[in-house]
Amino acid sequence: MSSNNGIKFMKLREWVPIDKLGWYELSYNPNAIQLLEKNLDKVIWNGLSQNPNAIHILEKNLDKLTKLCWEELSQNPNAIQLLEQNLDKIDWHWLCTNPNAIHILEKNLDKVDWKYLSQNPKAVHIIEKNLDKLDECGWVELSSKPNVIHILEQNLDKVNWWELSSNPNAIHILEKNVDKVNWEGLSGNPNAIHILEKNLDKVDWCYMSCNPNAIPILEKNLDKVDWEYFSLNFKPNNIDILEKNLDKFDNKCWERLSENPNIFTYDYKSMKTQMYKDSGIAEELMKNRFHPKNMYKFNDWGFPNFDSDFDVK
Repeated sequence: MSSNNGIKFMKLREWVPIDKLGWYELSYNPNAIQLLEKNLDKVIWNGLSQNPNAIHILEKNLDKLTKLCWEELSQNPNAIQLLEQNLDKIDWHWLCTNPNAIHILEKNLDKVDWKYLSQNPKAVHIIEKNLDKLDECGWVELSSKPNVIHILEQNLDKVNWWELSSNPNAIHILEKNVDKVNWEGLSGNPNAIHILEKNLDKVDWCYMSCNPNAIPILEKNLDKVDWEYFSLNFKPNNIDILEKNLDKFDNKCWERLSENPNIFTYDYKSMKTQMYKDSGIAEELMKNRFHPKNMYKFNDWGFPNFDSDFDVK
């Protein structure tokens, strides 16, 4: 089974009540595909257009895609083939953020929005040759990108320190410029834990709550956790903490939790049904394993009394 097929066999965890979840957020949850396919009447199509695992659904429902849907779809890294077939519907601003659209953008530099391109992790080579095209907004977007540190280091007078403080690869710069650090941005920085631990009085607990590496600190300070933000903390083992604190949830928390891929778990019953009834995989496997050519292996597989002294051709 491919990893792409695996997403079809995901179900909500038993403690997650579907009636409290938001269908817009579910629509772009990459693990919600099986649920969405069973509830197409509840799907929010501009949300689904953002979902990298929903391309097969979108292709069958192009008539439901509005202008807003195509804006969202233009950002979707798995939608490139669909976008190339519908260039007239592309939103070029948002396409500039799409990491898999570089080959399209390189052929259409006149359509590039440099502020949006600054958000694209695969566009560094284009940005480097066009730094003069970046305005203040462009530098704001660029300041948070981990793979452009060499550019930022040479242009510290242009960086945005809030965004730079959130940049996981900028720790060495931040440590030398503590007076410029923005503690909101730093609180969400997964590589800044050693700094945050020594400065808990400066921490912004909202941003800290969605920091995937801050769990040990948060567990010791549950009274300070912002549960809406923590619902967006996608580290897999955080789901156990969420389950134990559902009494702290309001509607906003449930909406945010709807985005979290970890509210889904593997649906082994569906997998078994697919294997034994629908696909015939199990039957094919049995035919292969118990073919006469494999008889000499039966003893090792736990089937005694088979004579292995024969030649199989």
